[in-house]
Amino acid sequence: MLIYDVFMFLKISTIALIPSLIIQGNAVKKNTLRLPEPEGNRQGTAGKGKVLSILILGDSAAAGVGVGIQEDALLGAVLSQLKDQYQISYMLEAKTGYATGQLIKTTKRMSARHFDVVITSVGVNDITKLTPPKNWIKKQQQLYAEINQKFTPELIIASGVPPMNMFPALPNPLAWLFGQYAKAMNEVLDKFVQGQINMQWIEYDLEQFKVLNLEMAEDGFHPSKEIYTLWGQQMADKIRQMF
Repeated sequence: MLIYDVFMFLKISTIALIPSLIIQGNAVKKNTLRLPEPEGNRQGTAGKGKVLSILILGDSAAAGVGVGIQEDALLGAVLSQLKDQYQISYMLEAKTGYATGQLIKTTKRMSARHFDVVITSVGVNDITKLTPPKNWIKKQQQLYAEINQKFTPELIIASGVPPMNMFPALPNPLAWLFGQYAKAMNEVLDKFVQGQINMQWIEYDLEQFKVLNLEMAEDGFHPSKEIYTLWGQQMADKIRQMF
């Protein structure tokens, strides 16, 4: 299916499902367990070896929602993988509820400094706002332009949007529609990343996690410690290949 046809299909499907989306969306907001962001340091140094600086930007998944402490979250997983080879200066700037537009504003407010690696995870909240993928990728392009200008990274690792049709907390047809949005967003993000010399893309592969018997967090919406660990390993592998 051509990308224009995908966008049109999403538009028609969204309009057709509006009554169900309103009912199910309100029910999910009411019934889904609200988990806090984990405790722990979001800025500091760790490890010994080659000097490396890492910035993580994003939403609740980047912040580590689903676990109790940062050591068990994405930041901790990345540091654990790299600390024996690198002396890492790290910073985490992420918040529950952030969509791409809010992350752009946050990035603009941050002080300019160099990071060797910038990791991003954002998109789920764009989907829940029913942001059209063609509009979303324009905002993503703005985000990465700001990241490159402000932080001059050698490597940006963009996390794909998770397949929300597989989220236990979401009923159908809400889950199905959100999954279609995620698929379309990943397609345009992957295409964009392929055209950038300092960017790589990592798929958030829930199917693989399920094959490995890795469950999501208790809210049915966020990663568990085990998923963060595997996700962090994938990030670390990309970093080792570059540095």
